[in-house]
Amino acid sequence: MLPVTFPATAVGAALAASATDGVTAVLEQRSTKQVPTRRSALSPRLIFDLLHRPLWLLAIGLNLLGVALQILALHFGALALVQPILVCDLIFAVVIAAVFRHRRPDWMILIGVLCCAGGLAWFLAVARPHGGTTTVSLTSVIPLGVALAAVLAACLTVARASRPLRPIMLALGCGVCYGVMAFLFKILSAGSGNGFIGLLSQWPLWAVIVVGPLGFLLNESALQAGTLIAPVLSVITAADPVASIGIAYQWLHESIAYGPVNITMEVVALAVMVTGIVVLAHRAPQVASPGTDTGVG
Repeated sequence: MLPVTFPATAVGAALAASATDGVTAVLEQRSTKQVPTRRSALSPRLIFDLLHRPLWLLAIGLNLLGVALQILALHFGALALVQPILVCDLIFAVVIAAVFRHRRPDWMILIGVLCCAGGLAWFLAVARPHGGTTTVSLTSVIPLGVALAAVLAACLTVARASRPLRPIMLALGCGVCYGVMAFLFKILSAGSGNGFIGLLSQWPLWAVIVVGPLGFLLNESALQAGTLIAPVLSVITAADPVASIGIAYQWLHESIAYGPVNITMEVVALAVMVTGIVVLAHRAPQVASPGTDTGVG
C-alpha cells in the first residue's frame, strides 16, 4: 500500500487546537470551582453563575478559538486523523497546570506524555486515516442520533444516582458528544463554500445547535463535580477520538488500514495512548499545591 501523507495544515491546526483546549480546560476547571456546587447533574444555572467569572469568560474565548482551529483542521484532514491528535490537550493541560503552580513535570508525567504521544503517533502511522465522504443524509444518521440519546440517558442516570461516579459519567457523555460534534463540523466544513445561506439549509448546522450546548454543559458540569481536573479531562479525551474513529468509519467511510495485523497494532497503539492518559490522570493530583481545590489536583 502506498504511504499516506497527512495534510500539514490539518496536523498543525489540530495541534494548535489541542494546545488551546489544554489552556481552556485549566481555566474552566478553576472557574467552575468558584461557584456553588449544589446543582443537579445537568443544571443550566451553572452557566449563569459562571458568566460572572472573568476567568471563565477568558476560557470561553479560547474555547471558541480552539473550535475554529478544529474546524480548520477538519476541513483539510480526515476526522479519524484530527480527533486523535486532539488527545494532546491533556498533555498540554497537565504540563501547563504544573507550570502555573511552579512545579516541574516529574518522570511520571514524562512517561505519561511519552505513552500518550507515542501511542498516538503509532496509531496514525499504522491506521493512515484518509479519504472519505463529506455528504451524509439525515436519514442515514438516525441510528447515530438514537445511540447518542441512549448513551447520554445512561450517563445522566448513573450521574444522578452516584455522586462519586458523577464527574466520570458526565465526562463520558461529554466526550461522546464531542465526537459527534466533530463529525458534524467535518460535514459543515466541506459545505462552508456555499456561504451562510447555504449552511442554513444543511441539517448538520441544526444538529450542532442541539448537541453543542449539551456537550458544553456536560463539560462544565463534569469539571465542577470532580475534585481533580485530570480524571475528567482524561475520560473526555479518550472518549472523543474513540467515538470519532467509529463514526468516521461507519458514516464518512474514511479509509483506515485493516487486516489482522494492522487492526491488532491499532488496538495496541490506542491502548498505549490510553495508558498514557491514565498515568497523567493518576499523577496529576500530585502536581497541585496541598489544600487546593482548583486547577490540577
